[in-house]
Amino acid sequence: MIDPQQALAILASADIIHPADTVAAAVDRVAREITVRLRTSNPVLLCVLNGGMPFAGQLMTRLTFPLDFDYVQVARYGQATSGGVLSWRVEPALPLRGRTVLVVDDILDEGVTLAAIRDRLLELEVAACYTAVVAEKMNGRRKPIQADFVALTVPDRFVFGYGMDVRGAWRNLPAIYAMRGN
Repeated sequence: MIDPQQALAILASADIIHPADTVAAAVDRVAREITVRLRTSNPVLLCVLNGGMPFAGQLMTRLTFPLDFDYVQVARYGQATSGGVLSWRVEPALPLRGRTVLVVDDILDEGVTLAAIRDRLLELEVAACYTAVVAEKMNGRRKPIQADFVALTVPDRFVFGYGMDVRGAWRNLPAIYAMRGN
């Protein structure tokens, strides 16, 4: 957890990457793309906590077809600014065998977490697994998974806002920022 004064200082010195109106327009676009692809499949929208919550919540209100909702909690970062060991905290509660699943997360960075979730869902014998992220980091690295739906791209910097945090703070921002100095 970060001291509130430190959090305010980080925000004050950050660069805005995508303002709130750009993020909202990108969520609208992704919702239309998902609707075209999944509207007849009665999918399970599977939110990846904690970061995927803002995107999943706002995305759901824009999807105009029936769906079920569940969540998983898988973490690699904790309070760090770079990835660590994968930790499964909560697995899906709904039975997923034979279902179409849409995994919704905040960012596709290295792809390790999203690939692990996809692999676990395939072990659970889902009919189809789609992935949606609000941001894909353009880091130039080969990733073990590509998201089916990407709202925005971000540079290879530490980003926060719209679900992504910096030491526990600023998931609640409607825009996406990048820390300076990285």
